[in-house]
Amino acid sequence: MSFNTLKQTLKHCSNVQIPPSSSTQTQSSTSISDFNSNSSQPGRKPPKISISQQVLRLQQPFSPPLKLRSNLPPHKKLQNEAVINELNKQSLEELNPNIKDNEGGDDDVEEEEEEKIRQLGFGKPKLDVFNFGDTGPFEPLILSSPGEIPVIQVPASINCRLLEHQREGVKFLYQLYKNNHGGILGDDMGLGKTIQTIAFLAAVYGKDGESGNYPTADRKQKGPVLIIGPASVLQNWENEFSNWANFRVAVCHGPNRDLIVDKAVAQELEIMITSFDTFRIYGNTISEVSWDIVIVDEAHRLKNEKSKLYTACLSMKTLRRYGLTGTVMQNKIMELFNLFDWVAPGSLGSREHFRDFYDEPLKLGQRLTADEKFVQIADERRQHLVALLNSYLLRRTKEETIGNLMLGKEDNIVFCEMSELQKRAYKRMLQQPEIRCLMNKDHPCSCGSPLTQGECHNRVVPDGIIWNYLHKDSPDGCNWCPNCLILPCILKLQQVVTA
Repeated sequence: MSFNTLKQTLKHCSNVQIPPSSSTQTQSSTSISDFNSNSSQPGRKPPKISISQQVLRLQQPFSPPLKLRSNLPPHKKLQNEAVINELNKQSLEELNPNIKDNEGGDDDVEEEEEEKIRQLGFGKPKLDVFNFGDTGPFEPLILSSPGEIPVIQVPASINCRLLEHQREGVKFLYQLYKNNHGGILGDDMGLGKTIQTIAFLAAVYGKDGESGNYPTADRKQKGPVLIIGPASVLQNWENEFSNWANFRVAVCHGPNRDLIVDKAVAQELEIMITSFDTFRIYGNTISEVSWDIVIVDEAHRLKNEKSKLYTACLSMKTLRRYGLTGTVMQNKIMELFNLFDWVAPGSLGSREHFRDFYDEPLKLGQRLTADEKFVQIADERRQHLVALLNSYLLRRTKEETIGNLMLGKEDNIVFCEMSELQKRAYKRMLQQPEIRCLMNKDHPCSCGSPLTQGECHNRVVPDGIIWNYLHKDSPDGCNWCPNCLILPCILKLQQVVTA
């Protein structure tokens, strides 16, 4: 079909009578060919309907508009559409005859009508300005004292994402930094020790969370930061730095560690993250860098003063040493001294003084047969030690910080029968000399003495594999025999039933 034939087909039919009530009908029923010929003329603009007219329309009962019949020919559909549009317009004019008057777009009238509608309860409400507090989400967290220059603050882009206990942790770290002391952030796992550390560094180094520029020349003189942690958390540290602040960060781990160490020596980095093994190998070279801050993640790894890692960490020249750990003390009180003697040297005195003043009295007071006097002395020394550690340690648990945000936990214990192989292995374990010694240690000794077997002839087990391994340096046993076998034997039995 040619284009001229199509135009002839789309011409309006003269048999359809259109009501001559409005000139709009004639204009709407104009054929497509006429529209194409007069395409340069601007089309008719729809009338402007004010908010008051829309509200009045909403108050009227709903009546769906007329629809076109789908079985009509194309040229009759166009003519029917023009008629229906005119009828819909007439019904709207009958609802409110003021529509024609408002077609000119009188802005003053519309504003008056909108004000009246607003007074009746319709229209856009006037919102009050929402104000946050002094430490609100969109306010920077000021760490420095009033009047102190330069102003040290956590950027608003970081502060808006911190919880209240995390802001307190940032303040604690800055107070230690301000006094040239080290300390330990001992929050439970999951409370955001990494985020608190990054927020603290962003405040000290003047990061605004988006750009890496220093606001003052004084902060350009700061040395780089060294972060030491397990190899499994290095990537997490790098990701968190990229999400929270803009630092020049490099991970010293893997084949490129020599290049990273050279950049750190030349102070081309702001943050260097390395693992415990890498630091133990390159400790002498890394310690030569003038580090402004040294942070050790999982700081309980420094509990053994005889390890190479502890010796390498002691060679750090800076006094601003911070540890991040959820388990400050694991087994012995002297492990607590080793950790705090690294973060704050001399804070707990000498090793001999700590052992005589704290370690020995606490051990005596914890015995079941301890005298009331020893218990009282141990309680006094414990309170004194806690008061002393509060200056260098911030310890929070999940219950006292985010307990209201945590869902309840329900533990279900399911008892399962051991397999035949496990039963045979379990019976063989019960026949081991160490297990037999522990089972009979409270029975009377066969020699006729009033002592028990664990206090007399069966105190040591020279033919036992576990006992010989534990006492390879002391063939005569230790002061705790045979009670020193309890934990190793329990672990062996657990391995049998969980295999």
